[in-house]
Amino acid sequence: MPSPFPGMDPCIEDPEIWSDFHGDLAAEVRAHLNRAIQPRYVARLTPRVTYEEVEFAQPGGARPDVGVWQPRPAARPAPQAVALARPAPVESAVPLELPIRLYTVEVHEVETMVLVAAIEILSPVNKRRGHETFLAYRRKRQRLLRAEVHLLEIDLLRAGERPPLARPVPPAPYYAVLSRAGERPKAHVWPIQLRDPLPSLPVPLLAPDPDASLDLGAVVAAVYERGAYAAQIDYRRPPPPPEIPPEDAAWLDEHLRARGAR
Repeated sequence: MPSPFPGMDPCIEDPEIWSDFHGDLAAEVRAHLNRAIQPRYVARLTPRVTYEEVEFAQPGGARPDVGVWQPRPAARPAPQAVALARPAPVESAVPLELPIRLYTVEVHEVETMVLVAAIEILSPVNKRRGHETFLAYRRKRQRLLRAEVHLLEIDLLRAGERPPLARPVPPAPYYAVLSRAGERPKAHVWPIQLRDPLPSLPVPLLAPDPDASLDLGAVVAAVYERGAYAAQIDYRRPPPPPEIPPEDAAWLDEHLRARGAR
């Protein structure tokens, strides 16, 4: 079943959904591009691992990006005929971190394997100030912008702090930003509203080859259906934070009711 939204579905931003969606989206972007750019180029997934601190399950506790850890009760040790150390007077816990796998889609020229373009699909940790991946991504972004590499950033998350741009752009919940290697500091920006279909984006290659086209709407639609997210999302509930502005919230409610999702 397709998503009821014409473009990005804000309910996918739920942490329980996003971690699954992100990896499949990167894989679908790779497959979409490889159908168009061969034989001279190839798109590859480059994984990287970061860590996210999770909270122990407790009533009313906040849910971090990777869920809530529910430890099993410790097994009772068998009685032993030995003297036991005096029990500790206080019990606490050490921070628990679980790995998160993030992906970049890289376009390489096959003959030389030189990096031509990097496509970054931002994740919550890329946009959360204070997380180690926030700074790591900013440094990686700076390296790419200093190199002869095209950079396409796709931000389908309303929450968090976006990578900086030198000039203001119209406000929108979602953005795509393309920085062509030969045109810096100019950047091309697609502000994407909640009601908008997702755009087809150019993916620059080496001159004189024309840009490849990345149909972001078709890619997201394919991932949505393959992931069976319609069966996992309760559209009667509001989307995850941040709160949607009143005008868009009214449209969202009317839109979902018209499609029988509410």
